[in-house]
This record gives sequence, structure tokens and C-alpha cells, in this order.
Amino acid sequence: MLPEEYERRRVLPQHLRAPAHREPDFAWSIRPAVAGDLPAVRDIYKHYVLNSTVTFDERPKTLGQWRRTLREAGELQLPFLVAESATGTVVGYAIAQPWKQRAAYRHTVESSVYLAPAAAGRGLGKALMVALMDATRERKVREMIAVIADQGADPSIALHRRLGFEEIGRMGRVGVKFGRELGIVLMQASLRKRR
Repeated sequence: MLPEEYERRRVLPQHLRAPAHREPDFAWSIRPAVAGDLPAVRDIYKHYVLNSTVTFDERPKTLGQWRRTLREAGELQLPFLVAESATGTVVGYAIAQPWKQRAAYRHTVESSVYLAPAAAGRGLGKALMVALMDATRERKVREMIAVIADQGADPSIALHRRLGFEEIGRMGRVGVKFGRELGIVLMQASLRKRR
């Protein structure tokens, strides 16, 4: 038998091959957070606190701190959203919080979006960010600020640009985590304009 004949015979015809494993579509729904979501939110954020420099927090927030965050979001009428998978698992969250405490900043918020590691790279980050921007716009907020760590942040910066954020500044070496000096990229989007 010639080598090329052997190669043709080694490959099974399509109808005899096992069906290729195809991961089911990743479906989710986005809704306002409730108290029962907070343990999952805590665990998602804890992963980034302990394993990355995307947040400058060095200690995970407690469940009590997350309860306070949810309560404050309600009092300020700012969105705190979660993404829930088709199986009912919280796989990400997004929140808009006051940019600064002084009253004159009341029309400006800072955005945060975090995903469970298994949910990354599937379009959920963009969906959560768009939902957060829309929900924040409905509350008559004018400006949204994103504070992004400057190391390994290229995908986040690119996403924010696609959603209408503009880079407004950089601050170098303002944080130290895991023994590394870190800076931030500041990005801003006007919520008065439609995308």
C-alpha cells in the first residue's frame, strides 16, 4: 500500500466519526442584584483580589461589606447588576458607585465589572458594561469613570474604547501589590450621548 493510500484510510469517513464535542452556548440574563447573590459576588471579587492586579484591594471584602454596598446602591439609586447563567449561577456583576463623596460629583460614577473566571472571553463583560451604562443613564447620571490597572489591561481598555470611553489620563506607580508598583489608566464616557 502506498503511503498516501494509507493516510486516506487512516481518517474515518465523516459519517463514521464521533460527533465533535461542542460546548453548549453560554447563555445568561442580567438583572438587579439581591441579597442572595452576594456570596457569589463576594467569591468572584475575592478571586481577583487574591490572584490579580486588576483591583488594588489586598484583602477580600466580607459579606457584611457587600451587604453595605448593596444597601448603599439602593439608597443612591445606582445600579448593582448581576449576570446569571441558564443554571441560575451568578457568573458576573457590574456596579456603579459614586466617583467622589463631595456633592458636586453626584452626577459622576465609577464603574466596576467582574466576571467569574470561567465566564471570561464570552461577551459577558461587554453585555454587563452596556447594561450598566444603560441603567446608569436612566438615573440621570452624566459621566462614568473607569479606573483600570495599567498592567495587563489592554483588553479592558479596548472594550471601554469600543463602548465610547476616552482615555483621560494615566497615573504611574500609585499602587503596590504583590511587590509590584502599579499605575492606573483613567477613562471617561459621557452618558448624555447615545452610543
